[in-house]
Amino acid sequence: MTKPAIGAWLGTTWAPHEVLAVAGEAEAAGFDSVWLADHFMANTGTEKVSDRGNLECFGMLAGIAAAVPRVRLGSLVASITFRHPAVLANIAATVDGIASGRLVLGVGAGWQLNEHAAYGLPLGPVRDRIDRFEEGLQVLTGLLRSDSTTVAGEHYTVTGAPIVTRPGAARTPILIGASGEKRMLGVVARYADEWNCWSTPELFAHKSRVLDEHCERIGRDPREIRRSTQAMLEIDGEGTGAGSAVVSGSVAQIVDTIGQWSDAGVDEVIVPGIRGTADEGRRLFDRVATEILPQLG
Repeated sequence: MTKPAIGAWLGTTWAPHEVLAVAGEAEAAGFDSVWLADHFMANTGTEKVSDRGNLECFGMLAGIAAAVPRVRLGSLVASITFRHPAVLANIAATVDGIASGRLVLGVGAGWQLNEHAAYGLPLGPVRDRIDRFEEGLQVLTGLLRSDSTTVAGEHYTVTGAPIVTRPGAARTPILIGASGEKRMLGVVARYADEWNCWSTPELFAHKSRVLDEHCERIGRDPREIRRSTQAMLEIDGEGTGAGSAVVSGSVAQIVDTIGQWSDAGVDEVIVPGIRGTADEGRRLFDRVATEILPQLG
């Protein structure tokens, strides 16, 4: 097995000082990255508003960037519907400057109904979301990969918009969270530096092959795209509960699953500690650091 990087996904329902503390602890324990979700409230599955709010992703990432000096850090993922993409590009460039080039800008098309309803943000049908997302990516890539950009689109218009980046710095990588095989993985092939999805090893292998096919259609080398995944983790029955994908078992079984992900082409496995309190997240990350990381080589 080629050892994948291991990331820690922190909770945004925690207090800011808890996020900063756990991020520092994760770095010290040997994790390679820390991640935050970009949501304004807990998901209810409908337009019903949750009474539990979340920390704002990029404000918190800026704090982590200043306080935690070595690990990569990123959004997993920022909805294009929350911020104009030109504004998002400037936010990302600023946070990446604080982080000295360690930020990964994770973005997605948007999906959670209740936060859009509560904040008056248009979401729309899936087809429209993907159209808007593609156009937003034109703005993001135009700004983050050059000194200025002009885009005249149906959803976004920017004219000679400038951006400030660190002189001589590598551009901020764009990660796209996606699993839709017909359109979204095609968007990944065209725009992404990194790709992320929830998965099991079998599901990841399938989705990765589909992404490779999209890359081949447009003449892009699939190896250019860094690939990451996550699943809710339960070690010996202790963990974060149900989610989009769940991996459970003994320490040996978890290590074997990580090996299967690696064999399927995963470059980074992200461990979600997003359910529950900061102390519960700490316990999960501590078990991963002390019982699993040493067995990965």
